[in-house]
Amino acid sequence: MKIVVTGGLGFIGSHTVVELQNEGFEVVVVDNLSNTSLSVLDGIQNITGKVPTFEKLDLREKEKVQDFFKRHYDISGVIHFAASKAVGESVENPLLYYENNINALVYVLQELQQKPEANFIFSSSCTVYGQAETMPITENASIQTAMSPYGNTKQIGEEIITDTAKVTNINAILLRYFNPIGAHPSTEIGELPIGVPQNLVPFITQTGFGLRKELSVYGDDYPTPDGTAVRDYIHVVDLAKAHVIALQRLLNKKNTAKVETFNLGTGTGSSVLEVIHTFEKVSGKKLPYKIVGRREGDITSAYANTDKANTILGWKAQSTLEQAMASAWKWEQKIRR
Repeated sequence: MKIVVTGGLGFIGSHTVVELQNEGFEVVVVDNLSNTSLSVLDGIQNITGKVPTFEKLDLREKEKVQDFFKRHYDISGVIHFAASKAVGESVENPLLYYENNINALVYVLQELQQKPEANFIFSSSCTVYGQAETMPITENASIQTAMSPYGNTKQIGEEIITDTAKVTNINAILLRYFNPIGAHPSTEIGELPIGVPQNLVPFITQTGFGLRKELSVYGDDYPTPDGTAVRDYIHVVDLAKAHVIALQRLLNKKNTAKVETFNLGTGTGSSVLEVIHTFEKVSGKKLPYKIVGRREGDITSAYANTDKANTILGWKAQSTLEQAMASAWKWEQKIRR
């Protein structure tokens, strides 16, 4: 079966391509290379022994999207990662996020709705919950006002998919992930942020390696045990495997609704300081950091109730925070050699 993975050379996308190829799927990767490198294809090939078909394509170009789906008329499903994903950047440049995250989604769905049957997995986020009222967060938690344009694009994206599925032959699963970290155990692929990392873990590993002078911890006055923000950090390989399971659920027609939603996390919240101390433990290095003011768009705490994914998908995160951090550090050391 042929599966299209948009943003398939990105961090989560590339790990999902590996898991799909390991399960025997034929994969077509679409990426505009705005936040990744063509060298990721080599990493995928080194792990799986196969090179996925690759097309450099910006999904904001509607006519090119139409042409792509005409040529790849025989696809069985789409896993849609392609999107801009930095909370801080979205606050500074909202229109970039609305154009990239919404237009691309609409153009892909417009092509899929013409098919007699279409299966669609959407890369969503726990940001749709905003600052949830209770922890851990279940899929039934109310969708709060988005704290950032990025979060808003995920909320709007889910609404667009839900509205479209009601009146078309598209079946969809929305996967709301918490905080993906780590790298493939082979160290062939991992997180490759271009420029200054927007996420905590690559900034930690770059600081540990000496590329950054020190890490900024945004706020130590949150109502949490140590005052720093709490998140649910999930190993990217665990996350990637969940996408394959979700896709197989749609392909095997096991879904019980046109659109289903699942949280993907570990179910455990870890504070920024806990993540720093875990890094220090696995690396044997002292990490220089300073406390600075809170960052706009950040919430206090978010960690998942994963019962639904555990029970219905039969999926559960396997890796600990320590294992995920160790893999991230191993990857950082490899790419700096």
